[in-house]
Amino acid sequence: MITQTETVLNYHNRTKHRLERYAKGPESIDWEDQPDQFRRFSGCEIVSLPKPGAELEPSFAGLDNPEFIPAKPFNLANTGLLLELAFGLSAWKQFGPSRWALRCNPSSGNLHPTEAYLISAGNDFIKSGVYHYVSHDHSLEQRCRFSDNLQDSLILIGLSSVHWREAWKYGERAYRYCQHDTGHALGALRYAAAALGWPVELLAEWSDDNIARLLGLDRDDFKKQEHEFPDIICRINTHANKPLDIKALLECVQSGIWSGKADSLRAYHMYKWPVIDEVSIAASKPETDEPEWRKARQQVFKSSCTKTATEIIRQRRSAQQFDGKMPPMPQADFYRMLAAVLPVTAAFELWRWPPKIHLFIFVHRVEGLIPGLYALPRHDDAVEKLQAATLADFDWQQISEALPLYHLYSGDCKQIAKTLSCHQPIASDSAFSLGMVAEFGDTIATAPWHYRRLFWECGLIGQVLYLEAEAADIRGTGIGCYFDDSVHEILGFKDEQFQSLYHFTVGMPLEDKRLETLPAYEHLKNIV
Repeated sequence: MITQTETVLNYHNRTKHRLERYAKGPESIDWEDQPDQFRRFSGCEIVSLPKPGAELEPSFAGLDNPEFIPAKPFNLANTGLLLELAFGLSAWKQFGPSRWALRCNPSSGNLHPTEAYLISAGNDFIKSGVYHYVSHDHSLEQRCRFSDNLQDSLILIGLSSVHWREAWKYGERAYRYCQHDTGHALGALRYAAAALGWPVELLAEWSDDNIARLLGLDRDDFKKQEHEFPDIICRINTHANKPLDIKALLECVQSGIWSGKADSLRAYHMYKWPVIDEVSIAASKPETDEPEWRKARQQVFKSSCTKTATEIIRQRRSAQQFDGKMPPMPQADFYRMLAAVLPVTAAFELWRWPPKIHLFIFVHRVEGLIPGLYALPRHDDAVEKLQAATLADFDWQQISEALPLYHLYSGDCKQIAKTLSCHQPIASDSAFSLGMVAEFGDTIATAPWHYRRLFWECGLIGQVLYLEAEAADIRGTGIGCYFDDSVHEILGFKDEQFQSLYHFTVGMPLEDKRLETLPAYEHLKNIV
């Protein structure tokens, strides 16, 4: 019988893009039949949140030291602001009759498989229960009303994924992208909470089954093939360091009154991707005892950004094309961006596991740096292993005393970067592009569900890069389409010890002037 680990590895190898063929996807796409981006549950009590768009005082640079940001009161307005800044709309785009929403949390293809839930208990500003956040309406749908209550006040955020939303466009590879987006959303939650002065705790011990019970994902309330899969539970620390009574919380859910049925996402399910369900089961997470991993915080390169955190969060966009003739990116901005993704920064204080993702960077246009290939190992123990696994011709010369940045190879890599990223010019017209390489084989062998965790870590890194690019007055975009084994060949990897899981690129964006940008919540003019 095939093991869960083998199922995960088979899925990963099966869904690699190759130069001679792409991973299996739909043969055609009907853009008029795109799945609804906004899930709603009919039959729920609706809680309208206070008007979105409020500004907060903290600067983006101030998020490096969130302990100095005064905590905002826990009330409905600030809870709504947390949800808006993490998962809400940031703008609308319009071209002719076509109109589509952008959100604060990035998503592959802007398809948004991630759903967000609020769990509240013991708070006087909202009834205790489980709520689904509708970003379009900036409202909460009460899915469950607790008949009992917990003694302490509690705010949890739950994340789940509708795999079908991504599979509609990307086919079998979509499961990977859903995990990226979970990491993006986790990062978005961290930045939003930090701007409010609220710490976030990732409850890493929870099993998928218990998350599903808490969020109501195990109920028969979803259309066939449109169900949600549990991902992550986080606690907004109203009671830091006090253990959460999971058993009591799940008893509240079990005895609570549930309501609502998921509306259809309205897309016709022309193609079926059973391999996604197979890997979802194989990579399901049991209840675990997670020792907390954390390194002392270090701040090497300070941000020069003077904008507020809320301004940077709301202006985040995914670049569609870059100016290939841009002047070199300032070296200070480049070093700041790389320093920001190290696990010793405040952005990664909610991450509960040792870092497993390292960056290999194609530098095209950075002031004071020779174009070529560089590496950023994200922990010291990885340097020797990466050096042994890569090409012998790489020189591995550290070029900064303050940053673990290593020069590997000098030369114009623009065409290589473009080819490896599915021939996309955004990988070559940028200041730099990179591949996120995971310590893969040994990690998956330890536990199959770690496969998801590796993609979550990539997504969290991606969200940091997105916001840091905005802070540097340029723009970034994630790249999920790349030729997996061609990347490994270029770097010298010969087995599954290391695998590339996500690409990213940063440069000077070219704006499409045909597109009209509209305010995020103009359609809610009457909200107070």
